[in-house]
Amino acid sequence: MALRIIPFESRLAKSFRDLNIAWLERYFFVEPKDIILLENCEKSIINMGGFIFFAEFNDVVIGCFSLIPLKEKEYELGKMAVDPKFQGLKIGQQLLQFAIEFGKRKQWEKLILYSSTKLPTALYVYRKYGFKEVVLEKYLPYVRSDVKMELTL
Repeated sequence: MALRIIPFESRLAKSFRDLNIAWLERYFFVEPKDIILLENCEKSIINMGGFIFFAEFNDVVIGCFSLIPLKEKEYELGKMAVDPKFQGLKIGQQLLQFAIEFGKRKQWEKLILYSSTKLPTALYVYRKYGFKEVVLEKYLPYVRSDVKMELTL
């Protein structure tokens, strides 16, 4: 499978939203913070110093993720989604590996992510790539989150 990982372009904003909405509705529900990030990702992520990347196969976008700045040299890895027709092909792992390598090239110190115990496969993959569970803060960005993980780069 010849997968390409490409950076954000305005024409791909709808793909970013649609992939994430489909994933959220499949496993959870769309929360207010999701709407802020997904309805205008260019304003809420890119223009805030963040990044969005896409997995493309045969010129079709089949996956995505974002890197959202939290503080200097610390980013949240989030909004990772893969089209259900392409799940099980390790595309999420390729996106995750790309995100880690990107952060290292940028000389970031840490990647953080929020997840859920309802997603044991995802948690397994995050651990496989070196993410460690850390204490959840009191006020979480998402209701669905019951796990916070970080990776020191």
